[in-house]
Amino acid sequence: MDYDQTDIPEGYDRGRDHGGAFLDQWMRVIATHLEDRPVTRVLDLGCGTGRFTAPLASAFGVEVVGVDPSRKMLERARAKMHPGVRYELGRAEAIPLADRSVDVVFMSMCFHHFDDRDRAARECRRVLRDEGTLLVRNGTRERIDAYVAHPFFPSSRAMMEEILPDLPTLRGVFEAAGLRLAAAQVVTQEIAPTWSALADKLAAGGDSVIARLDRRELERGLEAIRRHVDTGDPRPIVEPIDLLVFRPLVAQPGMRQVIT
Repeated sequence: MDYDQTDIPEGYDRGRDHGGAFLDQWMRVIATHLEDRPVTRVLDLGCGTGRFTAPLASAFGVEVVGVDPSRKMLERARAKMHPGVRYELGRAEAIPLADRSVDVVFMSMCFHHFDDRDRAARECRRVLRDEGTLLVRNGTRERIDAYVAHPFFPSSRAMMEEILPDLPTLRGVFEAAGLRLAAAQVVTQEIAPTWSALADKLAAGGDSVIARLDRRELERGLEAIRRHVDTGDPRPIVEPIDLLVFRPLVAQPGMRQVIT
Protein backbone atom coordinates (compact mmCIF):
# COMPACT_ATOMS: atom_id res chain seq x y z
CA MET A 1 0.00 0.00 0.00
CA ASP A 2 1.28 3.46 -0.95
CA TYR A 3 0.46 5.49 2.16
CA ASP A 4 1.06 8.74 0.29
CA GLN A 5 -1.97 7.94 -1.88
CA THR A 6 -4.21 7.56 1.18
CA ASP A 7 -5.44 9.55 4.18
CA ILE A 8 -3.85 7.07 6.61
CA PRO A 9 -0.94 9.37 7.63
CA GLU A 10 -3.40 12.02 8.83
CA GLY A 11 -5.10 9.65 11.27
CA TYR A 12 -2.21 7.32 12.03
CA ASP A 13 -1.14 8.86 15.34
CA ARG A 14 -4.70 9.02 16.64
CA GLY A 15 -5.34 5.43 15.64
CA ARG A 16 -2.04 3.95 16.85
CA ASP A 17 -1.27 5.97 19.98
CA HIS A 18 -1.74 3.42 22.76
CA GLY A 19 -0.21 5.57 25.47
CA GLY A 20 2.98 5.78 27.50
CA ALA A 21 2.50 2.46 29.31
CA PHE A 22 2.34 0.68 25.95
CA LEU A 23 5.64 2.22 24.83
CA ASP A 24 7.26 1.53 28.20
CA GLN A 25 6.22 -2.11 27.90
CA TRP A 26 7.82 -2.40 24.48
CA MET A 27 11.04 -0.72 25.53
CA ARG A 28 11.33 -3.27 28.37
CA VAL A 29 10.65 -6.15 26.00
CA ILE A 30 13.27 -4.91 23.54
CA ALA A 31 15.79 -4.35 26.34
CA THR A 32 15.58 -8.00 27.40
CA HIS A 33 16.92 -9.00 23.97
CA LEU A 34 19.75 -6.46 23.96
CA GLU A 35 21.31 -7.23 27.34
CA ASP A 36 25.12 -7.40 27.29
CA ARG A 37 25.22 -6.29 23.66
CA PRO A 38 26.80 -3.04 22.49
CA VAL A 39 24.24 -0.64 21.06
CA THR A 40 25.24 2.72 19.61
CA ARG A 41 22.96 3.06 16.61
CA VAL A 42 19.47 1.75 15.89
CA LEU A 43 17.52 1.59 12.62
CA ASP A 44 13.75 1.94 12.97
CA LEU A 45 12.77 0.47 9.61
CA GLY A 46 9.31 1.41 8.39
CA CYS A 47 9.15 4.02 11.13
CA GLY A 48 5.97 5.68 9.90
CA THR A 49 5.22 8.75 11.99
CA GLY A 50 7.97 7.82 14.45
CA ARG A 51 5.90 6.37 17.27
CA PHE A 52 8.75 4.01 18.28
CA THR A 53 11.68 6.09 17.01
CA ALA A 54 11.97 8.69 19.77
CA PRO A 55 11.15 6.17 22.55
CA LEU A 56 14.00 3.98 21.28
CA ALA A 57 16.40 6.93 21.41
CA SER A 58 15.30 7.84 24.93
CA ALA A 59 15.26 4.31 26.30
CA PHE A 60 18.71 3.33 25.06
CA GLY A 61 20.43 6.72 24.85
CA VAL A 62 21.62 6.12 21.29
CA GLU A 63 21.22 7.51 17.79
CA VAL A 64 18.13 6.21 16.01
CA VAL A 65 17.57 6.52 12.27
CA GLY A 66 13.98 6.22 11.11
CA VAL A 67 13.51 5.09 7.50
CA ASP A 68 10.18 5.05 5.68
CA PRO A 69 9.00 5.25 2.05
CA SER A 70 6.12 7.63 2.82
CA ARG A 71 6.81 11.36 2.57
CA LYS A 72 3.56 12.09 4.41
CA MET A 73 4.50 9.83 7.30
CA LEU A 74 7.99 11.32 7.58
CA GLU A 75 6.61 14.85 7.52
CA ARG A 76 4.66 14.03 10.66
CA ALA A 77 7.60 12.22 12.22
CA ARG A 78 9.94 15.16 11.65
CA ALA A 79 7.48 17.52 13.30
CA LYS A 80 8.17 15.62 16.55
CA MET A 81 11.95 16.02 16.34
CA HIS A 82 13.77 14.52 19.27
CA PRO A 83 17.48 14.58 20.25
CA GLY A 84 19.36 11.67 18.73
CA VAL A 85 16.77 11.01 16.04
CA ARG A 86 16.91 11.59 12.31
CA TYR A 87 14.67 10.46 9.49
CA GLU A 88 15.47 9.30 5.97
CA LEU A 89 13.21 8.62 3.00
CA GLY A 90 13.86 5.08 1.83
CA ARG A 91 12.53 1.60 1.23
CA ALA A 92 13.36 -1.63 3.03
CA GLU A 93 14.54 -3.04 -0.29
CA ALA A 94 17.17 -0.27 -0.57
CA ILE A 95 18.00 0.98 2.92
CA PRO A 96 19.88 4.32 2.67
CA LEU A 97 22.59 3.33 5.17
CA ALA A 98 26.10 1.94 4.85
CA ASP A 99 27.06 -1.71 5.27
CA ARG A 100 27.41 -2.90 8.90
CA SER A 101 26.42 0.53 10.24
CA VAL A 102 23.77 -0.31 12.88
CA ASP A 103 23.64 -2.49 15.98
CA VAL A 104 19.87 -2.96 15.98
CA VAL A 105 17.24 -3.12 13.27
CA PHE A 106 13.73 -2.72 14.67
CA MET A 107 10.65 -3.03 12.50
CA SER A 108 7.05 -2.77 13.63
CA MET A 109 4.05 -3.81 11.54
CA CYS A 110 5.78 -3.23 8.24
CA PHE A 111 6.99 -6.63 6.98
CA HIS A 112 3.67 -7.27 5.21
CA HIS A 113 4.06 -4.02 3.27
CA PHE A 114 7.39 -4.90 1.66
CA ASP A 115 7.30 -5.29 -2.13
CA ASP A 116 10.22 -7.75 -2.11
CA ARG A 117 10.52 -9.46 1.27
CA ASP A 118 13.63 -11.44 0.39
CA ARG A 119 15.49 -8.36 -0.78
CA ALA A 120 14.38 -6.42 2.29
CA ALA A 121 15.73 -9.18 4.55
CA ARG A 122 19.07 -9.13 2.72
CA GLU A 123 19.22 -5.35 3.17
CA CYS A 124 18.63 -5.76 6.90
CA ARG A 125 21.54 -8.18 7.06
CA ARG A 126 23.71 -5.81 5.02
CA VAL A 127 23.31 -2.84 7.36
CA LEU A 128 23.43 -4.93 10.56
CA ARG A 129 26.75 -5.42 12.32
CA ASP A 130 27.86 -8.98 13.00
CA GLU A 131 27.11 -8.62 16.72
CA GLY A 132 23.77 -6.96 16.00
CA THR A 133 20.12 -7.82 16.59
CA LEU A 134 17.06 -7.68 14.33
CA LEU A 135 13.67 -7.41 16.03
CA VAL A 136 10.54 -8.01 13.97
CA ARG A 137 7.24 -6.98 15.58
CA ASN A 138 4.37 -8.01 13.33
CA GLY A 139 0.91 -9.41 13.12
CA THR A 140 0.70 -13.00 11.87
CA ARG A 141 -1.96 -15.33 10.51
CA GLU A 142 -1.62 -17.47 13.61
CA ARG A 143 -3.03 -14.63 15.77
CA ILE A 144 -5.98 -13.56 13.61
CA ASP A 145 -8.56 -15.25 15.83
CA ALA A 146 -7.30 -13.17 18.78
CA TYR A 147 -7.51 -9.81 17.01
CA VAL A 148 -10.50 -8.23 18.67
CA ALA A 149 -11.82 -6.06 15.82
CA HIS A 150 -12.18 -8.59 13.02
CA PRO A 151 -15.49 -10.15 14.20
CA PHE A 152 -17.09 -6.72 13.76
CA PHE A 153 -15.83 -6.38 10.16
CA PRO A 154 -16.58 -9.62 8.27
CA SER A 155 -14.41 -8.75 5.25
CA SER A 156 -11.33 -8.04 7.34
CA ARG A 157 -10.46 -11.66 8.06
CA ALA A 158 -9.88 -12.53 4.41
CA MET A 159 -7.80 -9.38 4.03
CA MET A 160 -5.61 -10.30 6.98
CA GLU A 161 -5.19 -13.87 5.73
CA GLU A 162 -4.00 -12.43 2.42
CA ILE A 163 -1.73 -9.71 3.84
CA LEU A 164 -0.22 -11.09 7.04
CA PRO A 165 2.61 -13.65 6.95
CA ASP A 166 2.53 -16.89 8.86
CA LEU A 167 5.35 -17.57 11.30
CA PRO A 168 7.25 -20.12 9.16
CA THR A 169 7.30 -17.66 6.25
CA LEU A 170 8.41 -14.80 8.45
CA ARG A 171 11.20 -16.89 9.93
CA GLY A 172 12.26 -18.39 6.64
CA VAL A 173 12.70 -15.08 4.84
CA PHE A 174 15.23 -13.81 7.37
CA GLU A 175 17.02 -17.13 7.80
CA ALA A 176 17.55 -17.26 4.04
CA ALA A 177 19.21 -13.84 4.29
CA GLY A 178 21.88 -15.05 6.70
CA LEU A 179 20.19 -14.56 10.08
CA ARG A 180 19.29 -17.08 12.76
CA LEU A 181 16.25 -17.02 15.01
CA ALA A 182 17.46 -16.25 18.54
CA ALA A 183 14.11 -15.82 20.28
CA ALA A 184 10.38 -15.68 19.62
CA GLN A 185 7.62 -14.53 21.91
CA VAL A 186 4.02 -13.43 21.90
CA VAL A 187 3.50 -10.11 23.65
CA THR A 188 0.06 -9.24 25.01
CA GLN A 189 -0.46 -5.49 24.74
CA GLU A 190 -3.24 -3.10 25.65
CA ILE A 191 -4.60 -1.35 22.56
CA ALA A 192 -7.48 0.59 24.13
CA PRO A 193 -8.86 1.20 27.63
CA THR A 194 -12.48 0.61 26.55
CA TRP A 195 -14.49 -0.62 23.56
CA SER A 196 -15.63 2.93 22.87
CA ALA A 197 -12.01 4.10 22.77
CA LEU A 198 -11.21 1.24 20.38
CA ALA A 199 -13.97 2.38 18.04
CA ASP A 200 -12.58 5.93 18.09
CA LYS A 201 -9.09 4.63 17.26
CA LEU A 202 -10.34 2.57 14.33
CA ALA A 203 -12.46 5.47 13.08
CA ALA A 204 -9.33 7.65 12.94
CA GLY A 205 -8.20 5.65 9.91
CA GLY A 206 -4.74 4.55 10.98
CA ASP A 207 -5.18 0.83 10.21
CA SER A 208 -4.36 -0.28 6.66
CA VAL A 209 -6.84 -3.20 6.77
CA ILE A 210 -9.70 -1.13 8.15
CA ALA A 211 -8.94 1.53 5.53
CA ARG A 212 -9.75 -0.99 2.77
CA LEU A 213 -13.26 -1.71 4.03
CA ASP A 214 -16.40 -0.61 2.27
CA ARG A 215 -17.75 2.51 3.96
CA ARG A 216 -21.00 0.83 4.97
CA GLU A 217 -19.23 -2.14 6.53
CA LEU A 218 -16.91 0.22 8.38
CA GLU A 219 -19.77 2.25 9.83
CA ARG A 220 -21.75 -0.85 10.83
CA GLY A 221 -18.71 -2.35 12.50
CA LEU A 222 -17.86 0.80 14.42
CA GLU A 223 -21.42 1.09 15.65
CA ALA A 224 -21.39 -2.56 16.76
CA ILE A 225 -18.16 -2.00 18.70
CA ARG A 226 -19.65 1.02 20.46
CA ARG A 227 -22.74 -1.00 21.35
CA HIS A 228 -20.44 -3.65 22.79
CA VAL A 229 -19.86 -1.22 25.67
CA ASP A 230 -23.25 -2.31 26.95
CA THR A 231 -21.84 -5.74 27.81
CA GLY A 232 -20.46 -4.17 30.97
CA ASP A 233 -16.99 -5.69 30.58
CA PRO A 234 -14.70 -3.16 32.34
CA ARG A 235 -11.39 -4.72 31.27
CA PRO A 236 -9.07 -2.91 28.83
CA ILE A 237 -8.83 -4.25 25.30
CA VAL A 238 -5.74 -6.38 24.73
CA GLU A 239 -4.28 -8.21 21.74
CA PRO A 240 -1.32 -10.53 21.15
CA ILE A 241 1.45 -9.72 18.69
CA ASP A 242 4.49 -11.70 17.64
CA LEU A 243 8.08 -10.60 18.20
CA LEU A 244 10.84 -12.50 16.42
CA VAL A 245 14.48 -11.81 17.28
CA PHE A 246 17.25 -12.63 14.82
CA ARG A 247 21.04 -12.43 14.94
CA PRO A 248 23.51 -12.69 12.08
CA LEU A 249 25.07 -15.95 11.10
CA VAL A 250 28.76 -15.15 11.06
CA ALA A 251 31.10 -17.28 8.97
CA GLN A 252 33.86 -19.06 10.87
CA PRO A 253 37.49 -18.30 9.95
CA GLY A 254 38.42 -20.08 6.76
CA MET A 255 34.78 -20.44 5.69
CA ARG A 256 33.05 -18.39 3.03
CA GLN A 257 29.45 -17.35 3.60
CA VAL A 258 27.42 -16.72 0.46
CA ILE A 259 23.94 -15.22 0.48
CA THR A 260 22.23 -15.34 -2.92
